[in-house]
Amino acid sequence: MPRPTASMSLETQAVHAGREVLHEQGLHALPIDLSSTYPVHNLEEGGRSLESLAMGGLPVGSPVYSRLYNPTVARYEQALAQLEGAEEAVAFGSGMAAVTASLMAAKQRGNHIVAVRPLYGGTDHLLASGMLGLEVTWAEPDGIAAALRPDTALVMVETPANPTLALLDLADVVRQAGPVPVLVDNTFATPILQNPIQHGVTLVLHSATKFLGGHGDVLAGLVATNADWATELRKVRVITGNVLHPLAAYLLHRGLPTLPLRVRAQQAGAQVLAERLAAHPAVASVSFPGLPGQDPMGLLGRQMKGPGSLMAFDLKGGYEAAATVMAEVALMTPAVSLGSVDTLIQHPAALTHRVLDPAAREHSGIGPGLLRLSVGLESPDDLWADLEQALVKAMARCASHV
Repeated sequence: MPRPTASMSLETQAVHAGREVLHEQGLHALPIDLSSTYPVHNLEEGGRSLESLAMGGLPVGSPVYSRLYNPTVARYEQALAQLEGAEEAVAFGSGMAAVTASLMAAKQRGNHIVAVRPLYGGTDHLLASGMLGLEVTWAEPDGIAAALRPDTALVMVETPANPTLALLDLADVVRQAGPVPVLVDNTFATPILQNPIQHGVTLVLHSATKFLGGHGDVLAGLVATNADWATELRKVRVITGNVLHPLAAYLLHRGLPTLPLRVRAQQAGAQVLAERLAAHPAVASVSFPGLPGQDPMGLLGRQMKGPGSLMAFDLKGGYEAAATVMAEVALMTPAVSLGSVDTLIQHPAALTHRVLDPAAREHSGIGPGLLRLSVGLESPDDLWADLEQALVKAMARCASHV
């Protein structure tokens, strides 16, 4: 079966990527290899294979042990590398495991990281904690170059950013970073809407738990990058054991063919809801790249193929109004995470970004009335009916306390 090429549509690539060997094996559906260990009949060959894997390479015979290599995981890695236009990809047991491995690999190059807020709360917390022995400089988007030092190992950004949907011009970030590798968290955009490697980014990170999984039933992380970085990331994975379980890899790969359809359908629904929220009297502001005036750098069409299906909206009634909406929605699920086929709504200041220093939350625009909405595949009209009734109750509750 021929390998799908970058000249093919994303829809075609999503269906066929990582499945090239199946026809040779006489298979149509993806198989799952759940082996925890593999026979080593030739001791010399097995030793060479283990040494190769321990150094971040690939097996030269028996995979030896599933913490070192698993074919089900490897097929999924190949598929995501294809979609991101990367040489290779390395999968991990969660998005934070992928973040941690990237920082540990970067530490071999230097002890200094430049990061731009906002970032996912877990990433921000890890950087701020000092747990990995890295020094972090928090920079403004136009201050990356000035923040660099001789020991800067990595520049970390997220666009669209979690949870405010702030956008960054990746080509400008790469220009400012110069020889320093850039890591971008591409979770919100997915490979369907944004391919950072095309703009010079070195490492593209995904919490695959989100859109790549898409059904709220798997934890996973992934980094798409070049061959040298992939080798370093696999070294970290082998040593730390932050592996992706093959059943999770199977579920991710099985759901990949519908990723383009899901992302675009969710995006269409999000546009409807964002426009209605922007006109609602309970709402102070809406952050969504598809609204007028919210793409000042002209990134839609140049860097992103669409605004995505995440938005943040700030309620005039502050925390009380936000808590009421969370309590009163019935069709939407009040829960953290995003990118699922069902719609999720959450309060970043109280949940995903709660562990941040209050000053960091304020700097990132994460206030007490901010809610983040991840639009699913339900009818936008049904979702709006649910959200509107919750907003009406929030306004009534806040008015009664005036």
